[in-house]
Amino acid sequence: MRFETLGYFLREALTGIRRNGFMSFASASTVFVSLVVLSLLLVVAANVRHLAAYVESQVAVVAFLAPGTGRAEGRALEQRIAGMEGVAATRFVTREEALQDLKAMFGDRADLLEGVEQENPLRDSIEVRLADPRYGEKVAAALRQSAGVEDVKYRRDLADRIRRVGDAVRTGSAVLVGLLAVTTLFLISNTIRLTVYARRREIQIMKLVGATDWFIRWPLIIEGILLGLAGAGAAAALAWWGYDRLLVEVTRAMPFIPLVPREPLLPQVAQVVVLGGALLGALGSSLSLRRHLRV
Repeated sequence: MRFETLGYFLREALTGIRRNGFMSFASASTVFVSLVVLSLLLVVAANVRHLAAYVESQVAVVAFLAPGTGRAEGRALEQRIAGMEGVAATRFVTREEALQDLKAMFGDRADLLEGVEQENPLRDSIEVRLADPRYGEKVAAALRQSAGVEDVKYRRDLADRIRRVGDAVRTGSAVLVGLLAVTTLFLISNTIRLTVYARRREIQIMKLVGATDWFIRWPLIIEGILLGLAGAGAAAALAWWGYDRLLVEVTRAMPFIPLVPREPLLPQVAQVVVLGGALLGALGSSLSLRRHLRV
């Protein structure tokens, strides 16, 4: 395609957008809303997966020792646990070390824990890393029957619950995004159809003098792509700004919550959103042109 021809197609596309100002605005706005929702769902799904992986990567089983259990007794128990099948590593954590770990998780907000330092409510514990998650129930059951153990937490259950939430989010998002995509296609098709209807005599004459379908089709497809890109660009910018602000606020207020870093998540979401907007615009235009080109 020559540069002059491309310039002609682009001018015709811009003329069509100006001529149908309200419908063009409505189409771009619908693309914007659809892709903002898509961005939100992508970010939520990525963070749910990240949280599940983080929880699973942490200690799989934790045994809290009963009050009055001596540390020598606790360390002896740790040695016995380390010899169990399926155990990769163990760590005896004193209540003082647990408080320091908690402070590290709070980061700049560690001052919130100043009130509990004098009477540390935490318990001595044994953290157990598994060689394979399949041994989790067996190790947890053995720990529950061990003398000196008051409570056992097996975090595999939590990771599984988070994964189920993530699956539900992904399923719901697919349905919602599909509905929004259909609405967007309908609006963009109608916008392009108005342009085609206004230019129907011109299109008929062009067909009669030998213009190809693609010569007529390209300006309208470009119009659809421009509308899609306008909505997608605004949606990507809002998603980038919103997640950036969320990261700052959550990191400052609740530093112990692991969120996906802005890189590479935001560039990937922006790529999906912009490509999705252009694709929706091109599809919407193509669907509206099929009937009108049968002259």
